[in-house]
Amino acid sequence: MGPSCWDVENIVKMLDLGMNIARLNFSHGDHKTHAETVKRIREANKQRPEKACAIMLDTKGPEIRTGLLKNHEPINLTAGQELVISTDYSVEGDQSVISCSYKKLPTSVKQGGTVLIADGSIQCEVTEIHEDSIKVLVKNSAKLGEKKNMCLPGCIVELPTVTEKDEDDLENFALRYNVDFVAASFVRKASDVEEVRDVLGPRGAHIKIISKIENHEGLENFEDILQATDGVMVARGDLGMEIPAEKVFLAQKMMIQKCKIYGKPVITATQMLESMVNNPRPTRAEASDVANAVLDGTDAVMLSGETANGGYPLQALEIMSRVCVEAERCFDYTQEYFKVKESIPWTLSTTEAVCAAAVRTALDLKVKMIVAVTDTGSTPLQVAKFRPPIPILCVSMNPSTINQTQIVRGGLTLKVPSYEGTDNLLRYALEVAKNRNLVKSGDTVIAIHGKSETDVNLANIMKILVVDEAED
Repeated sequence: MGPSCWDVENIVKMLDLGMNIARLNFSHGDHKTHAETVKRIREANKQRPEKACAIMLDTKGPEIRTGLLKNHEPINLTAGQELVISTDYSVEGDQSVISCSYKKLPTSVKQGGTVLIADGSIQCEVTEIHEDSIKVLVKNSAKLGEKKNMCLPGCIVELPTVTEKDEDDLENFALRYNVDFVAASFVRKASDVEEVRDVLGPRGAHIKIISKIENHEGLENFEDILQATDGVMVARGDLGMEIPAEKVFLAQKMMIQKCKIYGKPVITATQMLESMVNNPRPTRAEASDVANAVLDGTDAVMLSGETANGGYPLQALEIMSRVCVEAERCFDYTQEYFKVKESIPWTLSTTEAVCAAAVRTALDLKVKMIVAVTDTGSTPLQVAKFRPPIPILCVSMNPSTINQTQIVRGGLTLKVPSYEGTDNLLRYALEVAKNRNLVKSGDTVIAIHGKSETDVNLANIMKILVVDEAED
């Protein structure tokens, strides 16, 4: 969300075009600005009550930045020149020396290593290491402004995952405004996820944590992170500076595949339709990038600058939606079902087995929809990991679950006042689905639920229903 799209009228249009989650980037703006955005999102949502919209707080996270420059004027760096990077952040930079916010820079880098500045637009090679500075060789000519980001590919950076700002954002915004997701930036190990959970505490136990994988350390510890987190964001922007560009697509495919196996939602993000910040149409490569993420099996794709501050936010969302729909038509769901099922290395739990059976039955019977009754949202996630070719209607009385199911591939939602009377509940769900044109009379539907109304999350019953068929 950003100035280009955050008025109520545009948010309503975005809901109509397919927006499921509104992301608030806490690298920019203050609490007042974001609170006003939340208010407008919820106001827009009232105009489209049948369309749930989750809210995601994206933390700023730890970062390394260059410092101020003399007279606050940009400097011109020339290929082949030497540049000193000092850890004294009070130094005002010029063409020969700049400052850096990371005190442990000299102990983190190695001679011959790479330093990237300003989103990788300036590449430097480390030539000398001193106690409170390093000297680098500038590899390309470029202009450098103040407080630009720095990246140290291949280095272990000793910065806290949850900064003081992040802690304030989580305690005084995420909890106060009851967000649905927290996207934790620069997650490097499983303990980072637990640190975020500790900050959220019991009041925020319902908030789902999405781990952003943005560096080589996060990739190396991915399996452990995956078991600790509620979901993953493939944050290709910073990741593309941390690892070689030709390996980013491999990392993306690996993470998506493992997320499917564990039943954890995965978001593919960054620069998906980047050219649409300035142009009304994407490049062919960008459209293919979105389609390939869908074919890889991602649960969600994300727009950033395209909608936040781009010139064509609604067009970007519309084109992304169209590409996703087209890609899903090419998806081999039967092959994907067997691929995922055969990749699971453990004995399936009862819920997993029932959900797998539901998807297999849906493929065999050409079922039109799967209804999953759940309080926590765990059942729709287990259904979705087997990638059914039909919608999954999540029936829940939990408002957080309704919103959080928006991240589930194929997930639709229905809020109910009670779980009592399972047969009546399913009958009502089919009636609503029919009114939404998801099914019609005579269509076959599968329902999954627990054996009792007090334990709806232990899905151990699968039913095959026919819309409007009289019950015995």
